[in-house]
Amino acid sequence: MKFVISSTALFSHLQAIGRVINSKNTLPILDCFLFEVNEGVLSLTASDNETTMSTSLEVIESDGNCRFAINAKTIQDALKEIPEQPLTFGFNPDTLEILVQYMNGRYSVVAQNADEYPIPVTLGETAVHVEMEASTLLNGINRALFATADDELRPVMNGIYFDITTEDITMVASDGHKLVRNKNFATKGNEKAAFILPKKPATLLKNLLGKEQGSVSIDFDDRNATFTMPNYRMVCRLIEGRYPNYNSVIPQNNPHKVTIDRAILLSALKRVSVFSSQASSLIKLRLQDNQLVLSGQDIDFSTSAEETINCSYSGSPMSIGFKATFLIDILNNISGQDVIIELADPSRAGVLVPAEQEENEDLLMLLMPMMLND
Repeated sequence: MKFVISSTALFSHLQAIGRVINSKNTLPILDCFLFEVNEGVLSLTASDNETTMSTSLEVIESDGNCRFAINAKTIQDALKEIPEQPLTFGFNPDTLEILVQYMNGRYSVVAQNADEYPIPVTLGETAVHVEMEASTLLNGINRALFATADDELRPVMNGIYFDITTEDITMVASDGHKLVRNKNFATKGNEKAAFILPKKPATLLKNLLGKEQGSVSIDFDDRNATFTMPNYRMVCRLIEGRYPNYNSVIPQNNPHKVTIDRAILLSALKRVSVFSSQASSLIKLRLQDNQLVLSGQDIDFSTSAEETINCSYSGSPMSIGFKATFLIDILNNISGQDVIIELADPSRAGVLVPAEQEENEDLLMLLMPMMLND
C-alpha cells in the first residue's frame, strides 16, 4: 500500500502534536505517532495516555487504507532536513516495513502494530458543551497559566479552573501566593458547570491556538474533556476535585488605590530587584502623596537600591512588601498602559487590575504580601 504526501505539511503537523509525547513512557507504543490513511485523508495521533492530540491532512494520492505506528523521534528527525517535496510512503502490512522515498533518497524503518495504540476515551452522556473563540481561549490561558501551582498535596491548584455560567466564562488560576481571575462576557454556557484543565494540556493548547482561527468546541464530563479546533483535536484527562472558592479570598473595599504606568513600574522593579535578597526577593513599596518608592536590600551582601516613581495616590502613607518575581510576572500578564493597585493594609493581599479593561473582559490579579522587617 502506498500514499504520497507533502514533506513540509507532514512535518509541521507532526511537530504540532508531537509536544504531547513524554520523553519517558511506560508503554513503548507511546513513543510513536499513529498514522491512519482512510479515503485519501491521513490522520495523525500522538498521546501520553492522559492527553491525546490528533490532526488530519489530505494526501496527494493513495491506493488504499492503512494503519501503523512509527517512532516519533525517528520520523521527525528524518523529515527535519528534507526540503518541500512529495514523499512516497510504502507500507507492507505483513512485515510492518515502511519505505519512505523522496527525490534522491529513501528511508526504511519498521513500524509498530497500530492495534496496540491506546484508544482515546469517549465522553459520557452527561457531557457539557461550550463554544469559545480561539483567540478568547488563548487569551485566557495566556493570562492564567503562570499562576498555576506545582503542588502534589493540592492537585486541584495545578491547573486552570473554568467556571462556566449562563452569563460568562471565568478562568482562574492560583498557587496560594498569586491569583488570576479573568472573566469573559463574550462567551457563556447554557448551564452552570466547571472543570479544571491540567497544566500540560493547557500549555499544548496555548501552542496550537495561535495558529487557529474560528471557534473551539469544548465538551467535558466529570473526568475528561475534548477540545475540537478547525485543524486539531485534543482529548485530555481533567483534574478531579473541588476548586476552592476563589471569590472569598479577593479583598473588597480596598481604601488605598494607586494608578501607575505599568511599563515604568515594571522596568523599575526589574532594576531594584537585582539588589534585593536572592532568597526572599522582597521588595518594599512605600506610598505617599503621588509617589511610589520602591526599595530592596540584601543585608548579607550589603547591597540596596531605591527608586521613586510618580503615580496617582492621595491616601495616607503606607508600606507593603511583595515578592518581586511574582509582581513582575503579574505585570507582564496585564495589558494596557496603566495599572491600578488596590491595597487595604500591609497584611492583606494587593489587587491589581488594568486601568482600562479590554472589551468584554474583567481581569483581576491578586498577590499576597510579604512581612516587612521594619
